[in-house]
Amino acid sequence: MEEIINKIAQGKMDFNLGIKLLLQNNFEELFRTLHNYIINSIPNKTDYTSEAYQKAIATIPLKATYTPIVILKTNPTKIAFQKLALLSKNENEKTITALLWIFKITDTERRNTVCKNGCEHFWHKIE
Repeated sequence: MEEIINKIAQGKMDFNLGIKLLLQNNFEELFRTLHNYIINSIPNKTDYTSEAYQKAIATIPLKATYTPIVILKTNPTKIAFQKLALLSKNENEKTITALLWIFKITDTERRNTVCKNGCEHFWHKIE
């Protein structure tokens, strides 16, 4: 699961194919993993926002009126994640799509800024 997430984030796997593969995993475990990856990829640990995070939310490839997107756009990050975790199962695919997209954007920003001169993140070295 982690390798698929990181390959998608680095553009080494098609986003839609990756979603299909990831949705075969346990939702709670996948949600928790993406939550941790996103929080770790955001430099501002005070309110867990960044330009990349805001850009990611604005560009999620889903309708802006879908419940997970509305939650992400209208709540602080920590509260949004708490609310996303409580959504009904019929929102799982949209939630995972949104979170994976956010991680793809925030991790790309981290690779292009913090890690641009090299880093010790083993996942940034996936082939």
